[in-house]
Amino acid sequence: MPLLVRPAVLDGADLGLVAAMLTDYHAQTEGEKVEQGLAERGPLPERYAAEVRDPAASFAGAEVIVAERDGSAIGMAVLHRSGSDLEIKRLWVAPAGRRSGAGSTLLTDAADRARAVGATGLRLSVWDWRADALALYARQGFVEAPSWESRDRLVCLRLVL
Repeated sequence: MPLLVRPAVLDGADLGLVAAMLTDYHAQTEGEKVEQGLAERGPLPERYAAEVRDPAASFAGAEVIVAERDGSAIGMAVLHRSGSDLEIKRLWVAPAGRRSGAGSTLLTDAADRARAVGATGLRLSVWDWRADALALYARQGFVEAPSWESRDRLVCLRLVL
């Protein structure tokens, strides 16, 4: 069955599945930060817990897209306008959906959406230890950009559209 990417409906059917994917995304990210010595084990920081509790409010003004295969959500991305670019604020593919093309398909769809709104680039930041993600972004044509992040070890990447 082909992979489908569609806008999420955060005031209805998709609220729970987006919240579940955000839960998994933040759990993995915070666990990695602990392993890297950037955080201590503990509850999810409030700024991320708020996203899980209320994705619609947290991402007001952004577009959330969902990747599905066989009617099951396997990935998502949050797209937010940032100056002349569209920024990917969250990109998640569930472990069961990895290496299936879902990440590439989400990135291609995000680039198409960015072009459709007249953005000149698609940008994102990624932790420097995420080698698989960095390789995916490089294959998609992203290149390192001057940092807009204040946190160490985040690599800023941009795709010129």
